[in-house]
Amino acid sequence: MLYRGPSEEAPLQRMPVRTPLHHLGCADDWCRVRLEDGEQGYVAADNLSNVWIHVDKDARRLHVYAGPEHVATYNADFGPNVFLDKERRGSLQEQDHWRTPEGLFHVVRLNPNSQYYKALVLDYPGRDDAERGLDRGVISDAEYEAIIEAHNERRMPPMSTDLGGWIEIHGDGTGAATTWTRGCVALHNTDLDEVWDYAEVGTPVLIR
Repeated sequence: MLYRGPSEEAPLQRMPVRTPLHHLGCADDWCRVRLEDGEQGYVAADNLSNVWIHVDKDARRLHVYAGPEHVATYNADFGPNVFLDKERRGSLQEQDHWRTPEGLFHVVRLNPNSQYYKALVLDYPGRDDAERGLDRGVISDAEYEAIIEAHNERRMPPMSTDLGGWIEIHGDGTGAATTWTRGCVALHNTDLDEVWDYAEVGTPVLIR
């Protein structure tokens, strides 16, 4: 919620998760911010986060940052084709497409009851994935519109198209940077516990 002053007495507007903000300074428990449209106001400091995650496919590592500050690094497991971007849904017949997608994503759900211990669900397919999928005939116009609408509303996109879905950072990883997943990023459970404490819905995840 954006407020006119450093209190909850004069709300200006409700802000969705992942709303980009320009930080103008903090005092006590409130921070003054500017939205991309130029409107200024105050938000509770506890509602701000500068944590983001970088997944390095070449090095098979996951890095956690707080703004520019490096916080932690973990070994990560990937799919069998770690070097290419994801283009479509994989299968037992097309295991080559069990790839980890590249781009900027966000945590859209925290699943504490995953079949792989715990999972941070990412909002793949993204806008760029939908554009490429439509151009290549992988998805229909209706599926494209549904993906774009979900991102405009900052909610989970359709996961059942031929682009694939349910790309997660989950547990049950080996901790040895191996390749066994179906496109997800797997961490050792003790490492995922640490990342879990840093992450929240809306945390940016850069994969490249």
